[in-house]
Amino acid sequence: MSWPDSPHKGSPANGLSRGPSPRSLSTTGGVVVVKRSGDPVATRAEAAGLRWLADTGTVRVPEVRGHDDTWLVVDRVVEGRPGREAAVAFRPCAGRSARRRGARVRRAATRRARGRVHRARPRCATSPAPTGRAGTRSTRVLPYLRRAVDQGTVRPGEASVVERLCETAAGTVPGRPEAPARLHGDLWSGNVLWGADGQVWLIDPAAHGGHRETDLAMLRLFGCPHLERVLDGYRERAPLADGWADRVGVHQLFPLLVHAVLFGRSYAEQALAAARAALAR
Repeated sequence: MSWPDSPHKGSPANGLSRGPSPRSLSTTGGVVVVKRSGDPVATRAEAAGLRWLADTGTVRVPEVRGHDDTWLVVDRVVEGRPGREAAVAFRPCAGRSARRRGARVRRAATRRARGRVHRARPRCATSPAPTGRAGTRSTRVLPYLRRAVDQGTVRPGEASVVERLCETAAGTVPGRPEAPARLHGDLWSGNVLWGADGQVWLIDPAAHGGHRETDLAMLRLFGCPHLERVLDGYRERAPLADGWADRVGVHQLFPLLVHAVLFGRSYAEQALAAARAALAR
């Protein structure tokens, strides 16, 4: 057995990355990545999420070779360099509806995992993603706003900006009704691998069903090589509703508040700025 020096990167918001770093292991069947976690729910949820995304046929993820309550074993992606053609062909979020067989299992796994802040896994919806005020308030933004205020990251007087956004039409996600897509759920650049095969691969998901614009907004929040080509290629194959660019900040509010709880004041300031900008439109 040999241990290469460059295993897949872990996500700062993913539970499995909080334990020992994943390692690559050479076997007779090829090179695999072995990840260890002290949380059996996180291990099962990641394995289920990878398989759920792979089932779409449009998102490339490493194949799950096996898992138990402690270990997850997946194929290793041989990394190359970001390329323009790969960016145009990249499908950040699956076009296949979350309302398919197996979604109920993923919903149960992610619901059990929601209790721990560092994973920040939202519920896997099997009906259209909540776009109204109640959905926004109860399941995503306000719970983390309260945590941020309680720990002093957001000042009490500042919280009203986010609360006002949640009470207005600007805090919803307008556009034509559509079924929830299968989302990666933690789509920062560290979870996007540019393969040596010329394809783009996704790792470390917090998979759930939701609005397609969410994953795209996450990519913009933390940056991605050839991002504009990624967005242009995606919109050419799966057009977004009018005004999608104006809603980016609304979609980014949830991950910004999660990161404010985890990493401090600078993310709180970004969240407040996003809320003020949305209210000003």
